[in-house]
Amino acid sequence: MLHKKGSSFHRDGKGRISASEYRNAISTALSQELGGAGRAAKDTARWTGASERTAKNWISATYAPTGENLIELMRHSDTVLDVVLVLAGRDEDRMARRVSLARNELAEILRGLDAICGAKEA
Repeated sequence: MLHKKGSSFHRDGKGRISASEYRNAISTALSQELGGAGRAAKDTARWTGASERTAKNWISATYAPTGENLIELMRHSDTVLDVVLVLAGRDEDRMARRVSLARNELAEILRGLDAICGAKEA
């Protein structure tokens, strides 16, 4: 789930990813999820504890986050998590997670409808 509007990230190659492919994928994910550079940098810095300058470098694809920061980004951003799964060739895991999220959301909607319908019948 890269964005609620249905954007997706596709990986062309197989095997090892290049540094530029990694930088661009993280940049795209952060931009799609967080929007404008100012807000995105602030949120990214808050999530990771990195400086805003570092976050801006990630968003502009000048640099990419190291392991510890990537884990924090994945903890807070479904979009970054999805991109990492695609880069790792784990599309099945990504789809299984999306189905689980959709089922949970649907169950919540149904509970709300039951509450509304139950209130009207009483």
